[in-house]
Amino acid sequence: MSWRKETRRAERGYHHGNLKEALLQAALGLIAEKGAAGFTFADAARMAGVSPAAPYRHFRDRDELLSSIAQRGFELFEAALTEAWNDGRPDTITAFERVGKAYLAFARAEPAFYSAMFESGLPADLNPALLAASERAFGIIRAAAERLAALAPPGTPRPPALMMALHIWSMSHGVASLFARGDAARRKLPMSAEDLLEAEVLIYLRGLGFPIDRRPAQKDQAEAKPPPLPSGPPSGPPSGPWGTPK
Repeated sequence: MSWRKETRRAERGYHHGNLKEALLQAALGLIAEKGAAGFTFADAARMAGVSPAAPYRHFRDRDELLSSIAQRGFELFEAALTEAWNDGRPDTITAFERVGKAYLAFARAEPAFYSAMFESGLPADLNPALLAASERAFGIIRAAAERLAALAPPGTPRPPALMMALHIWSMSHGVASLFARGDAARRKLPMSAEDLLEAEVLIYLRGLGFPIDRRPAQKDQAEAKPPPLPSGPPSGPPSGPWGTPK
């Protein structure tokens, strides 16, 4: 009797017309509960109410399912960062602070996506669409770093924008992963994660000799002919989801 009930539930799940989406949502729920490495392909099928063989109609294996979730996460992440950056308006520093807050907000609101994006251990070349989505999201940080580099006072050596982007991403990711995530892995802080990240970035910029106030004259300097967002993946590092270290 129980086998027949399980079979009927599997048939309903399979014939509801959107099995692929059901599997993605089931896997997201499992990631939120157990982490990106804490479930099997069969677990996802069971959660979606289908037979263990049904998922193979849409995904080669568990890694392909995870990569699809990570790709969707990066697409949502890119949209959130793009909205926060708003092409650097009203000034570079203000816009950049919004990007940092958006980074932390995403980690807090979407812990399952965040885990799939950065903690799944997927090979960088497993899914070209995942690689492209991750590079587009990183492109927002890189564009912001270009604007920040333009704030360097005359006579001050201007660091490579890509290096700045990687430094700032590392700071943002560290604070998000330790103190701003929306799951049980979040550590406690005597301050908000947003305040910690803001202080960290401002100390970094001040150490480079950059002005970090918002006086109109500096705004005018920063907004002069801003570089456009990159139209494709960068020619050099990072590779994979934001250059995950080997």
